[in-house]
Amino acid sequence: MKKKRKYIFIVGGVMSGVGKGITTSSIGAILKARGFNVTALKIDPYINMDAGTMNPTEHGEVFVLDDGDETDQDMGNYERFMDITLSRANYMTTGRVYESVIHRERNLEYNGKCVEVVPHIPLEVISRIEKASKKTDADITLIEIGGTIGEYQNILFLEAARMMKIKNPDDVIFVMVSYLPIPSKVGEMKTKPTQYAVRTLNGAGIQPDFIIARSETFLDAKRKEKLGMFCNIPERYVISAPDIDSIYEVLLNFERDDLSRLILKKLGLKRQKTDLKKWYDFVEKMKNSKEKIKIGIVGKYFGTGDFILSDSYISVIEAIKHASYRLGVKPEIDWINSEMFEKEPHKIETLKNYNSILVPGGFGSRGIEGKIKVIRYCRENKIPYLGLCYGMQLLVVEFARNVLGLNDANTTEVNRNTKNPVIDIMPEQKKNLEDKNYGATMRLGAYPATVKRGTVAFDAYEKTKISERHRHRWEVNPEYIEKLEESGLVFSGKSPNRKLMEIAELPRKVHPFFLGVQFHPEFKSSPIKAHPLFLEFIKAGIKK
Repeated sequence: MKKKRKYIFIVGGVMSGVGKGITTSSIGAILKARGFNVTALKIDPYINMDAGTMNPTEHGEVFVLDDGDETDQDMGNYERFMDITLSRANYMTTGRVYESVIHRERNLEYNGKCVEVVPHIPLEVISRIEKASKKTDADITLIEIGGTIGEYQNILFLEAARMMKIKNPDDVIFVMVSYLPIPSKVGEMKTKPTQYAVRTLNGAGIQPDFIIARSETFLDAKRKEKLGMFCNIPERYVISAPDIDSIYEVLLNFERDDLSRLILKKLGLKRQKTDLKKWYDFVEKMKNSKEKIKIGIVGKYFGTGDFILSDSYISVIEAIKHASYRLGVKPEIDWINSEMFEKEPHKIETLKNYNSILVPGGFGSRGIEGKIKVIRYCRENKIPYLGLCYGMQLLVVEFARNVLGLNDANTTEVNRNTKNPVIDIMPEQKKNLEDKNYGATMRLGAYPATVKRGTVAFDAYEKTKISERHRHRWEVNPEYIEKLEESGLVFSGKSPNRKLMEIAELPRKVHPFFLGVQFHPEFKSSPIKAHPLFLEFIKAGIKK
């Protein structure tokens, strides 16, 4: 018997940034807690093929999947909340959809028909949604449509959703996440913008089944009544979603409003007993953590304003939170501008006020000398240090300069003419850079590594075989590995063929925690499963 698959579309009303991604993730988590196999897709309505060539200060973090796909940061929320591993099949953009249709047309797969925007583009979207659902054998597939209702870019994706609903009306439902403002001079919550958003959605042939009402405070009975009456849905299907301190409480608030039961009823699925114990335990630990740990994240962010920091490094921030709350401490994160230490070197002493220092991934030369000063200070003053990707590469540069005595040691990303290129580009990528072929040319996705016993890395992982996600072009230059090791740097993680250095560290007898990784461990951390390297990093900070 053919499996009856169910689909939930999540759309946004009134304005962007109201939390569609967290809503999608939370709905997926509470449905999974009821025993259903869930998966999620993100539809981004831009022409870009992926998020890889987009500036994270404008678009947010580029989240990398196991298969190397460079995606929107919401994909990270899906994986963290639902404890699932997604693939390229779970992510689509306008660019990808059009490319696929044009490619099929060129291959005569439409049998000479006139290929048109409608219906062929929506049909391609539907095909991709169904393939993703089948690939994971999902009972319920959640599809978040990026942007806001009424935007021109969304029309074809909404049309695909409408067509799916018409074909299988009992298997498709719609959730609108909308914002209810409280103008300061008016002093009351306004439902009219959401009413207009629903009517705009109606104009696309779609009626929402649920409204997730985002606002500063809880909705009162009068507003629920208004939304129910004028948006044509039962009042109990209006779910209040007020501002809260942590995104991890959203799913618990949804469950308190009986959202999972209502969704399953709407989809005609038999309700199963829910199990959210791990989530309640995590949130309880988070709320009860009183002791603070001060962590400095060192970067070059401030040239474009500090409002973008949380989106640019959302996975790093969340990984720090996961590990900190797991260990019963509350993280206080400061953003430190590395360029400050280049202009005012004496301010490096301010680092002694931190329990731990982290240098995340990045690109380019701005602020690099400041980061290297930070790494040296942490090494010499026994401050726990964790370097991610670029942060690991600069750890090697700093060690080569100040321990090996190679004063001009550098990465060729910064100085292609350096006499001591301790970090150099992967040979197969040199031609791509020369040809300015930047898109998706890096070492991307999950790669295996072998961890050396008796090291800090092994203490964290407690195993010798690991797999982590990468996003970079430059590597430790093999010509310098022996010299670095002879001088005391330990490469505790290496590729299976031992050619690529994945983890660099100092032994515990030399430093409490001084470690850099070529990969991005933050992409595999979740509230329920804090990443082992972040746990060790936070432990070292607590001890300090």
